Amino acid sequence: MASRFYVETLGCPKNEVDSEKLVGTLLAQGLTATDDESQADVVVVNTCAFIEEARKESVATILALSERRKAGARLVVTGCMAERYGEELRANLPEADQIAGFGVAIETGVAAAATTVTTTAVSLGRKPSLGVTAQNVPSFDLLNLPRPASRTPWAYVKIAEGCDRTCGFCAIPSFRGPQRSRDVASILNEVEQLQAKEIVLVAQDLASYGKDRPDELGAGAIVDLVRQVSAKVPRTRLLYLYPSDLSDDLIDAILASGVPYFDLSLQHVSKPHLRRMRRWGDGERFLKRIADIRTREADAAFRSNFIVGYPGETEDDHDQLLSFVSEASLDWCGFFEYSPEEGTYAVNLPDQVPAGLMAERIAELRELQDGITAAKRDDLIDATVEVLVDEPGVGRSHREAPQIDGLIHVPTTLSAGSFVSVRIVDAQGPDLVAEGADVEDPSARENEHAG
Repeated sequence: MASRFYVETLGCPKNEVDSEKLVGTLLAQGLTATDDESQADVVVVNTCAFIEEARKESVATILALSERRKAGARLVVTGCMAERYGEELRANLPEADQIAGFGVAIETGVAAAATTVTTTAVSLGRKPSLGVTAQNVPSFDLLNLPRPASRTPWAYVKIAEGCDRTCGFCAIPSFRGPQRSRDVASILNEVEQLQAKEIVLVAQDLASYGKDRPDELGAGAIVDLVRQVSAKVPRTRLLYLYPSDLSDDLIDAILASGVPYFDLSLQHVSKPHLRRMRRWGDGERFLKRIADIRTREADAAFRSNFIVGYPGETEDDHDQLLSFVSEASLDWCGFFEYSPEEGTYAVNLPDQVPAGLMAERIAELRELQDGITAAKRDDLIDATVEVLVDEPGVGRSHREAPQIDGLIHVPTTLSAGSFVSVRIVDAQGPDLVAEGADVEDPSARENEHAG
């Protein structure tokens, strides 16, 4: 019997893509996948290290899987936490058989694991993790590895790695490196291989795609990429747009894709506070841009994230954010308490916000946004919307990004992968309930986007 592997993924959609590429590599080495970690010969944990809460979850998951694995199974820790804290993990996490940072292949104990794939690890200036030699473990570039066809009607596609920005709160550039954009052909090939109905483009700084390759791609390359992906699949969705790069051309391309969904990385709205964050923009500019998009497309949906309690945040800054959230009336908002991160500009700034005050502010914002989201969902009752059925009983319209936003409960008789027009009959918090359906022939959509 072939050796089996199990992969547990933590963190953001970009980690999901990395895990799928690891899965493709392990399958190519002759291993088989299992959904039962207790039956796996190799257990892989793809970790997140963005904030302290994510690191605690990663460690807890590693320890739990270590207890549940069968005797003799290998436990491999990879991902952001392995890259950022590799030496510390090796010293304090004896449960792990391997700590594999970026560009280091997983040791499976299977002879086929010697299979090599193209690497750019050397050009990135990265070295294999301590304890692993370049001679006995092949390095590889996760960004450009092939991956299997999607098991769901939607799939994330990472179009770039790393980030060139210097936001005061973010440590990602320190361990993900500078921005590195993929070429268009490799992205389009991956889109075709996935055979998904909805492609979700992701990156640390999505709208800056191509800026690091001025001779081949250049600033604004994201616009042409969105158009080319949209020509191949019925739905193209974009996540993580930095507001200064949301050009008119990009807005037009998003609206033309049929998915008027705008995930804007705003983080705050007070101009002086944003400058403390080393960020661009202010609430007035953001409101104007949102209003402009709604003028072009009344059904446009919006999501954003905000950091609460970044050093120096005053009561006036907080009040401005409350006012913005109320006026902007976004469909979805995430609020996160500031987490001091080693190596960032903000970690040693004065005027740290007390934890208790941070908790009060974030509770106030979440209560406000919960009411806005609920009201916007109530407004959809009796409306007819088109959904993509993700699985029996679950669908999404253009307003809901997979794994992030609410969902739409649909009749369980509808087939996964079909496009369906349904009538909304109820709202249950962030989720909707639909009945009645006109099923569209999926082949019609595929033929429309062929080529």
